[in-house]
Amino acid sequence: MSSVRYLVLALSAAPVGVLPAQTARTRAPVVVRVPDLSWLAPVVAAAQTRAAASLAQAGPALAQVGPAMAQARIGLLHAEAVLAATSLRMGQFGSFAFAWDEIAESPPAPWAQQDPADQIYRNARQELNRGRYATAADLFASIYSKHPRSTYAGDAYYWQAYALSRRDNDESLSKALKVLELQKEKARGASTRRDAEQLRIRICGELARRGDSECAAEIAEEARQAMTATPPTPPTAATPPTPPTPPTGRRAPRGGRERCDTEDDIQSAALNSLLQMDAERALPILKKVLARRDEASLCLRRKAVFLVSQHEGPETERILLDAARTDPDGQVREQAVQWLSQVDTPAAVAALDSILRSAGDPALQDKAIFALSQQDSPRARQALRDFALRSGVSSDLRQKAIFWIGQGDDPDRVGFLKTLFTQLRDIESRDKILFSMSQVEGRESQRWLLGVAGDVNENIELRKKALFWAGQSDIPATELFTLYEKMPSREMKEQLIFVYSQRDERAAVDKLFEIARTETDMELRKKAIFWLGQSDDPRVPAFLERLLEGKPN
Repeated sequence: MSSVRYLVLALSAAPVGVLPAQTARTRAPVVVRVPDLSWLAPVVAAAQTRAAASLAQAGPALAQVGPAMAQARIGLLHAEAVLAATSLRMGQFGSFAFAWDEIAESPPAPWAQQDPADQIYRNARQELNRGRYATAADLFASIYSKHPRSTYAGDAYYWQAYALSRRDNDESLSKALKVLELQKEKARGASTRRDAEQLRIRICGELARRGDSECAAEIAEEARQAMTATPPTPPTAATPPTPPTPPTGRRAPRGGRERCDTEDDIQSAALNSLLQMDAERALPILKKVLARRDEASLCLRRKAVFLVSQHEGPETERILLDAARTDPDGQVREQAVQWLSQVDTPAAVAALDSILRSAGDPALQDKAIFALSQQDSPRARQALRDFALRSGVSSDLRQKAIFWIGQGDDPDRVGFLKTLFTQLRDIESRDKILFSMSQVEGRESQRWLLGVAGDVNENIELRKKALFWAGQSDIPATELFTLYEKMPSREMKEQLIFVYSQRDERAAVDKLFEIARTETDMELRKKAIFWLGQSDDPRVPAFLERLLEGKPN
């Protein structure tokens, strides 16, 4: 693409009608919701049909909204990381989460027993529901690769991508995007196609938040296009109904949860009423319920472990520890471990450490990691450190331990994370260390991130991530500007341009002006021009106009 075409695209996205006397607008307040903007186009289109003249008058104002939304959307993605500690603390209890468009999160029950891939699907579904995402992804992939004509094949792409996205590392997220592209190409009729598009946006948004400039550019362009009105299409002729498709599995229950949620009998009502009783009378009854092992008691035990957690005292600790260690139901054990995070005693820490070291259930270990992170004791912090250093542990679980270490207030965590970075070899865990370090305020963490970014012997993707997270901190912009001439790699210079575009200072726009004006590498000039087009700085339109006219700036 020529420089002129980049300039035209940049001008189309830049604010118009800005008076010289106007000051730069303040960016939109940082929130966590990342809305689906696809509904805007038909709404604007319908309004255009009904009131073309009014829209023509409003055109200049609407033109300013697109780039502002594009810039805000990328900025909002970083807010999710900044608030990650709070969101995860709340999310562990199932009542709080980021507001994405709804997608299918659990595969539906098997529906084709005679299908050659039925058993593989059953195994893959079981692994996914147990939180074993790497194994689940491999099994779902084998469905469409070994049995491309299977009834399960079309949706297997989606479930593989979903499992990969839950691993929460860059390599898996990038692979998930490729799998979703395969589904779009080979299984357009799959029942999960709508979910796949939403999952793709979610994944690309996460990668943009982590510093992927290509995904960030895609989101910016998507926001710009969403504001472009298109005329409504005429209605099409009715088509014959298609055969029913298998269920998508939206909000499918796990482990009998639906049966428990809908149960409404005398026992359940009696159990709920225990919450209103004092602990001295209620706990002995709840303890007897949790001691039961008959099948009919499953739902009662799941409710009982929550009710126990609502009472404070040493007996509560003992009951929860016993349930975490001995209950045969995985959900009861997980809930018991989760609620132990609220019991800040040496015995609870020791039990959680034991579960983390010896449990064979990744979901239970995940809960133990979270619970230890909530304990305010040196032993709990050391347990997380020891787990992060252990060889042979799950990469996913190690990354979660690293995350919570970074979110803590231990004054020695910076030194530990720096040491851990040199000892670990897997890219995903080292990437998580970069993020955790970015959450620690102070010059030491900032300088360390810049050191990783400037290390030519380090993995290029990790260098780019370190540079991105350093740019998101309050590090002086001048330190980032001096890096541009020191970076011989075009790839690193492209990342620097992206980092500059995410800064709020007027000086960052000046630096982009300088690159667009004087950079000898044409591709780098194009990158600077593109990101200038996404800026809300009122000086940008005049600058781009002068470039188009060939006038010196």
